[in-house]
Amino acid sequence: MIGVSLSRWTMSYFAAALAAFLVAELLMICGYGYPVADLRAPETLVLVHLVSIGWLSLLMCGALFQFLPVLVNRPLASNSLPLPALICLIGGLGLLVAGFLQLGGQIDPSPSFLPFGGVLLGAGFALVLWNLVRTLLSAPERPLPTRFVSVGLLCLVPTVLLGIIFTLALGGATSWGPLLSLTGTGLPIHVIAGLGGWLTFTAMGVTYRLLAMFMLAPDVERMSSKASLHLGRAALAVAIGMGVATVLSGADLWPVLLVALALGVAALLLYGGDVVHLYRARKRRIIELNSRMAALGLASLAASVTLLVALVLLGRLGEHIGAVAFLVAFGWLSGLGLSQLYKIVAFLTWLECYGPVLGKAPTPRVQDLVVEGRAAKWFLLYFAAAWAGTAALLAGNSSIFRAAAGIMFVGTCGVVVQLVRTRRLADVSAEQMLPQGTERPRLLYSLSNPA
Repeated sequence: MIGVSLSRWTMSYFAAALAAFLVAELLMICGYGYPVADLRAPETLVLVHLVSIGWLSLLMCGALFQFLPVLVNRPLASNSLPLPALICLIGGLGLLVAGFLQLGGQIDPSPSFLPFGGVLLGAGFALVLWNLVRTLLSAPERPLPTRFVSVGLLCLVPTVLLGIIFTLALGGATSWGPLLSLTGTGLPIHVIAGLGGWLTFTAMGVTYRLLAMFMLAPDVERMSSKASLHLGRAALAVAIGMGVATVLSGADLWPVLLVALALGVAALLLYGGDVVHLYRARKRRIIELNSRMAALGLASLAASVTLLVALVLLGRLGEHIGAVAFLVAFGWLSGLGLSQLYKIVAFLTWLECYGPVLGKAPTPRVQDLVVEGRAAKWFLLYFAAAWAGTAALLAGNSSIFRAAAGIMFVGTCGVVVQLVRTRRLADVSAEQMLPQGTERPRLLYSLSNPA
């Protein structure tokens, strides 16, 4: 990757995402939202969107601005669009949260902020999509990971459109029957498109490449990976396309979701087999902390699928859907995100600082920017708390859940401290820290490109 351009605002996306994540954890500690409140309560909606948009989506966007050009071996279409996109996304999220607070009677209900938040978020995601899709289309070939990412980006469209429809309906800006129908019964489709399509399918594509790169494993182009792509794409098409048509026709949505679930589980099983193959085929015998912790995130995904299927078979999914969503969001997506962020920040910091003098002066290794033994305990604390929180939700014990959220917060803070230390070169020896021709990287943005 020497010579690849650095995305100037990726670190800003990461910082904003982590800030939203910490706020969400603090709210859970205070008993704000689910499980103290109902799943559809305004307080829960605040919490859900801080995690799904503020944390996970900003994290994914920041990562894609940096790594999608690497995947397709083409420069990012526009280096100027990420900043206005970030401003729109943060502003839209703020208005969305304010709108939910209006629904809960916590601030003046008029005028409703929800429609404005939805439109501003739509504008932000439109800028993101425009930039990333143009980058994808510029590539003559699209390796397997980019095809997963393409499906994820495609799923972002219905996710955002449904979200805008919900804000218009809940904000009183429309009374058109079809939109009210989608608002009333289309929430599962919105969740599947967002968590299942945009976030999970994109994460699958990214992990195919990052795990191979960081573990020195061969790129995956197996029949199983292609089958996973096709089955997952079919599952999302059924859930989103047929789901919307079913809601608008007034028919029962449940059979459609069951078909999508069967296809999705098959896709994830094949993906799990590919990941196991990557770990076994790696050339790096002793794998780094990010890959070890990614395994815990992937174990959380397996546990999420197992729990989901078991609850469906027992007829108790409606009772415990919150626990499943929590494990997906905090065990799988957040756990994987934190683990890869630990390596990505170190790698990009090394590339920014030492890339210009590589071969001209002695430089530290990427691993010299971190202290894995010190960071490992914070990751283990986080994952243990996420699993304990899931168990507490299944048991219906909100007190234990809040305690688990507190431990998650401590673990997340510990990881964030390690990320800041990495960015500030705090763990690099004084002799190697800043060779002639280098400067300490900025905390929130990148100014230079490697030579």
